[in-house]
Amino acid sequence: MAEAFGAVLKKWRGLRRLSQMQLALEAGVSARHLSFLESGRARPSRGMVLRLSGELQLPGGVQNQLLTAAGLAPAYVSRDLEDAELVPLRQAAEQMMAAHAPFPAMLIDRHWTLLELNRPMEMMLSRAGIARGSSLIEALLDNAALRAALDNLEEVERHSLARLRTELAHFGADPVLERAVARLQENAAGHAAAQEGVLPAVIPARYRMGAQVLAFFSTITQFGGTGDLAMSELRIEMLFPADEATRETMEAMARL
Repeated sequence: MAEAFGAVLKKWRGLRRLSQMQLALEAGVSARHLSFLESGRARPSRGMVLRLSGELQLPGGVQNQLLTAAGLAPAYVSRDLEDAELVPLRQAAEQMMAAHAPFPAMLIDRHWTLLELNRPMEMMLSRAGIARGSSLIEALLDNAALRAALDNLEEVERHSLARLRTELAHFGADPVLERAVARLQENAAGHAAAQEGVLPAVIPARYRMGAQVLAFFSTITQFGGTGDLAMSELRIEMLFPADEATRETMEAMARL
């Protein structure tokens, strides 16, 4: 049975740690009217649902849930990623990754599933038996070859945990992300240093390849303005060399 509009709104207001008064002030409505919306004594307009969704920074899927619960048409569609209308966007992602060579890049979904890899990333991950369709979260947690290749595994796990917590807060609830967070928290509990201090601005992942150690930091590009749920959850992650030795090595490998 679908949740009522007021129940969904109240749940997300709680997740965003806002009181009724705070949300009402930010959305420019009266606290009384917001209370009536949550209790079911008032029915929201489409504009009100979208305004509250914006203030709560709700994912598109939750905005659809709120609109449907209010008896309104959803704002976003969710097409199959192979849909013809999404082909230009997929091609744009592939072009960005190809242009990023000789440095690694990948296209991942909200569960960190590897959808596309450029050649340098494919070459690096294949050494650990990781290919398209694999889960990068599962690989980080359970792939012995990848874990052994990460020269600073504890730092990478700590950074991944912080990132997953942020993503989980955005989506509100997601069993896959919740399990990954729980696993990484267990790992972090065994590392005293992981529980102290603030994360630095950049945490390079250091991959051991034979006698060499390659250091990379990541940037992430999202398709947030597409109006399609499937595309809005995709991210292009590009790895950049964190030192000159890594840059020179990757450029030399590209010339082979």
